[in-house]
Amino acid sequence: MKKYNLIILVVFCLVASALLAGAAGTGGAKGDFTRTTIDLGIVVSNVEKAAQFYKNAIGFTEVSGFNVPKEMGGDAGLSDYQAFQVRVLVLGDEPNATKIKIMEFPEAPGKKTDNRFIHSSLGFSYLTIFVSDTTASVERAKKAGVVPVKEPYQLGTGNSYLTLLRDPDGNIIELVGPRK
Repeated sequence: MKKYNLIILVVFCLVASALLAGAAGTGGAKGDFTRTTIDLGIVVSNVEKAAQFYKNAIGFTEVSGFNVPKEMGGDAGLSDYQAFQVRVLVLGDEPNATKIKIMEFPEAPGKKTDNRFIHSSLGFSYLTIFVSDTTASVERAKKAGVVPVKEPYQLGTGNSYLTLLRDPDGNIIELVGPRK
């Protein structure tokens, strides 16, 4: 049952983001969508550790978050009437920059999924972040105490590399970009 609540929570965050983006007048995309980027809600085991990872190891910037009262959480089907706080981290400073929204439920912690490999569990399996300099990104991660899963892997014959990191809950974060 908690797995379904997580799915509902992620859908809520995506819908709320789309509505807020529309209200903010970002409207640069044509067609059915007001934005061509998505926001992703992530339930974490420790919101402070996750925030430090995404800010210090990856390079996100934290912006104003929001609170979801227990009545809204329950009435909307997001949670079993638990209030929660959402911390928002943004990748870049453009109006349509990708956002991740991290939240923790200390009174009803979620169950860890098997994320040893991307095929180990159903659902979203990894987050890809395109970087301008893989070497600098790996150095930043190491400085924050995060060790890459393996050394950067060259994609094809060009100057594009894949580096895998794991967030504090073990989720795979891909960094893709050139080495400089």
